[in-house]
Amino acid sequence: MSGMTTRRALAWAHGCVAVQSLGGMLGPVLFLLPDGRQVSPLHVAPWGNEAEREKLPEILQELRGEWPCVPFGSDAGRKLPPSWPAMGESFDGAGVPHGYSSNAHWTWNNCEERQIAMECRYPDLHPIRLLRRRIIPDQSAAAIDIILEIEVRHPCRLPIGLHPTFRLSPRLGSVIIEPGACDQVWSFPGDVEPGAALFAPHRQWPSLGTVETRGGSTVDAAKVPLAENTEDLLQLSGIDGRLALHYRDEGFRARLTWQKEHFPSLLLWYSNHGRKAYPWNGRHVALGVEPVASAFDLGPAVSNAANPLASSGIATAIAFEPDRTFTTRYRLAVEPASQTS
Repeated sequence: MSGMTTRRALAWAHGCVAVQSLGGMLGPVLFLLPDGRQVSPLHVAPWGNEAEREKLPEILQELRGEWPCVPFGSDAGRKLPPSWPAMGESFDGAGVPHGYSSNAHWTWNNCEERQIAMECRYPDLHPIRLLRRRIIPDQSAAAIDIILEIEVRHPCRLPIGLHPTFRLSPRLGSVIIEPGACDQVWSFPGDVEPGAALFAPHRQWPSLGTVETRGGSTVDAAKVPLAENTEDLLQLSGIDGRLALHYRDEGFRARLTWQKEHFPSLLLWYSNHGRKAYPWNGRHVALGVEPVASAFDLGPAVSNAANPLASSGIATAIAFEPDRTFTTRYRLAVEPASQTS
């Protein structure tokens, strides 16, 4: 997994995109709005130039932007309620955070000049054989189309997800999360980070607007950054493949769209000064907006089991076959928006 990070960049009439080999991570991306303003909505972690980062897991060393997670999450010894058993189909190596490709260096493919193409070959004994990724700026708009292909060695079921992470800054004002239609909002059935939980665990609500906390109050989880220091997750099940982030004080919206038949849930990662150890150091503020077929980030053993999300009819894993390439498409776009309170 080790190696020197390399990068590719591509400019077009409506912006400039950068991609790195480590994790196949996309970011930063600079978009040019029709009125001439430049906006860069994707997050770049603040420790990317610190020497100490080289001791971190590869996924964290130069954390940024957006990347695919195959499988999504990881198997780990978490304390969960009995209704979340880790009894599903898994494999050796499922403890790697967010899958091999999130921690490995991707290779660049020769391709036409208007897109960036890359691939990641998995270890020989892994059920996944290969990921391919194409990042294609829309030549007529401030938008990027992304294509992900997955090939497997043998039949398997795995949770998968995408990991767009957006920047937040109290200095630049609040951001409103505007999800498409969804069935329910689920809270994590345990502690994402010990001592940093906010939301009442193992609960469901009809929307983000009134989410109960562990202290007995309620919070509007659609408005970020949150006032409380926390590291927590919410999962929106049955979502229709759309979400916008309204950067109200900056006057623009970022829109993410994806294939809901592949990713029927959206995981929201609230990283809000909650983690105190290096590299987080209480300084990390970002919002993960992650389309998933997964039970939170609990890995194959939980996502393939009879967890409450799966029992409610929400797919928490995808079945793969070696003779069929899995292909999914998604899009990130920005647009001007009125500056409203």
